[in-house]
Parts: sequence; structure tokens; C-alpha cells
Amino acid sequence: MKKDKSVKPIRVITVDDHEILRGGIKFLLLAFDDLELVGEARNADEAVHLCEQLQPDVVLMDLMMVGMNGAEATRAIRKKYPEIQVLILTSFLANDLVQQAMQAGAIGYLLKGISIDELADTIRAAAIGRSMLAAEVIQALLQPSKPSSQPVLSKRQEEVLALLALGLSNDAIAQRMKLSPSTIRHHVSQVLNKLGVTNRTEAATTAVRVGCV
Repeated sequence: MKKDKSVKPIRVITVDDHEILRGGIKFLLLAFDDLELVGEARNADEAVHLCEQLQPDVVLMDLMMVGMNGAEATRAIRKKYPEIQVLILTSFLANDLVQQAMQAGAIGYLLKGISIDELADTIRAAAIGRSMLAAEVIQALLQPSKPSSQPVLSKRQEEVLALLALGLSNDAIAQRMKLSPSTIRHHVSQVLNKLGVTNRTEAATTAVRVGCV
């Protein structure tokens, strides 16, 4: 995009506990003269502080982080700074996660596989208060919850459950699956919720009983 000095760039901050991802977004946004990355946060608390300090136009918010999650951080930011728009940028697509984020006040929900041009267009739309949702996100919002006598786990959740049943810790599971500990904590929480249990031992026992592992 040709630089227009008369146009004030859209101020953006990123919130993600992965330094490599933050660095990647920072590098990619350099391609656009109308977008300016003004800050980076490793967690939700830092994000709220940066919003107060920097007053960005748009926040790119990860969902799964240590401490306050992305939906909770979105709600906190929108309550204190309603003029700041929050875009969720995550690897997770599930109707409950999408609904939580949108109910918290997010203007959009993006998957991390999005192209840089699509990301830039969505940031521009968010800056003027316009929501842009991908077809798969809309589908997730419209997907009804289906009751089932047997818990329905995703393939990744089944993998986590199998390792959990072997007695591995979250950190050990994260190393084995090459995922972040915060991502594994989310998966474990989802597995416990879907199995209707309160701890890892009950999850392992239930998994064997219903044939999930």
C-alpha cells in the first residue's frame, strides 16, 4: 500500500504468550503503511495495561493464555475502553469459544492460518467498527450443541486424554505434543468438562469405561 502521510495509521497491539508468533505478526504488519504495531503483550494483564498506556485502535487477542484468558481480557478491555476494538486471533474453532469471545465484546474472530492480506483487511474493518467473520466462524456460531450419551472429543482432545490417562503432567503432555502448556491446560479443561468429571483420575477412569482410549 502506498504511503499517505495525511492518513493516521491504525494503531495495533498484539497479545500472545508465544514470542515467535508476536514477532511474526510484527514483521508481517510492516508490509502495510496504514497499520502500526505499537505494542506487544505476553498475557491479558499486560494487554489491559498497554491499552491504558497506548490507547490502540485494535487489539489482536489470543484466547489461550496463562491467567486471564482472551475472552475475559476482551471483556475487561471493552468495559474500560469501549472505543478499542478487539479481534480474537487463535488456533481454536469451537462454537462455545466463538460465542464466549463475541459475548465478551470481540468484534471479530480470526484463525491463525489467515493470510496477511485478510488479517490487514479485518484490522481495517475493525478500526471503523465493522465486523468481518470467516465462513467457518459463522458456521461455528450457528452450530447447535448436540446432546450425546457418550462424550464427543476432538482428535486432539483424545490424544491429550490418552496421555493424561498414562499419568503425564500438563508440561510433559505439552512437550510430547509440541504444544504450549497453556494450550494443553485448555484441552485438559475441555476434556474434564466433556466427560463430566472434576479431576484427572476420574477422567482416565471414565475414558476407559466409555472407550475413549
